[in-house]
Amino acid sequence: MEDRLIAFLARAELLMERIESALPHALLQPDWNSSIAFRYRRRSTGQGVIAPVGNIGAMNLSDLKEIDIQKEKIQRNTEQFVRGLPSNNVLLTGSRGTGKSSLIRACLHAYAAKGLRLIEVDKAELVDLPDIVELVAQRPEKFIVFCDDLSFEEGEPGYKALKSVLDGSVSAATPNVLIYATSNRRHLLPEYMAENLTYTHTANGEVHPGEVVEEKISLSERFGLWVSFYAFSQDEYLQIVAQWLTALGTSQTHVAEARAEALVWALERGSRSGRVAWQFARDYAGRHGTIA
Repeated sequence: MEDRLIAFLARAELLMERIESALPHALLQPDWNSSIAFRYRRRSTGQGVIAPVGNIGAMNLSDLKEIDIQKEKIQRNTEQFVRGLPSNNVLLTGSRGTGKSSLIRACLHAYAAKGLRLIEVDKAELVDLPDIVELVAQRPEKFIVFCDDLSFEEGEPGYKALKSVLDGSVSAATPNVLIYATSNRRHLLPEYMAENLTYTHTANGEVHPGEVVEEKISLSERFGLWVSFYAFSQDEYLQIVAQWLTALGTSQTHVAEARAEALVWALERGSRSGRVAWQFARDYAGRHGTIA
C-alpha cells in the first residue's frame, strides 16, 4: 500500500511539472553583458525568451557608401538617444538591399561601448512588445527594439501592439527604449487603388470612408523620424562594388577589371543594390582566390 502511494505521488508530481511548464511564465532578464544584440523568441510552450546573439555580423559606419544623408540622420538620432537627449523612433523605408538593416547594425557597433543594446523582435512576436519594454524599462542600458522587414496584413495582432508602444498607451514613453523598423512599404500596410474611391459614398460603404485611409497611415505616422532609401545609380553601384572588393583584399587591378562583370551581375539580378554589390564582390573575390 505504501509503495503504491509513493508511486502515485511521483506520477502526480511529474504531472504538475508538465502542467507548470505549459503555463505562461514572466519574461526573465538575460545576462545583458553576454552580448550587445539579443533576439526575442517564443518557444513551443508559449514562453517568451530573450537570448543573446552569439555571432553578430561586423559592420562599420565607414563601410556604408552612397547613403551619407541617411547615415547622418540615423547616427545623429542614435547618438542623441545614447546621450539621454530627446530622440525619435525610426522607420527606414525604401528599395531592397540599400543598407537599411546594415546601417542599424553599424550604429549598434558604434555605440555599444556607451551602453547601447539591440533586441530583435519578429513581426509575429510584436504582441509581446509591451512585456519586453516593461522588462528593460529600469535597466541602465539603452535599448533599440529592432523590427526588420516589417509590414502587416489586415487584422494582424502585432499591428495594434506596436501602435500602442510607439504612441497611444496610457503609460508614458520609456526613455531607454526606441523602436527602429525597416520596411519596403512606406505605410507598413497594403494599399489598394480601390481605396482612392472610398471617398465617394456607396450603398454598402463606410459612413466616414476617409477614416479607412487615415487608419492605414496612422501607424507609420507614429515613427518620429522617417528615412528613405533609394535605388543606386550605376556609378554608385560600381563604387560600392569597388569598396567591397577592396575590403575583401582584391588588388586594384582586379577591382578595375571587375567593373564589366559587376554590371552584368546586376543586370541578371535586376537590381543595383548594395546587397547585390556585396554578393558579386564575394563571388568575384572567391573566384580569384581572395580570402574573405
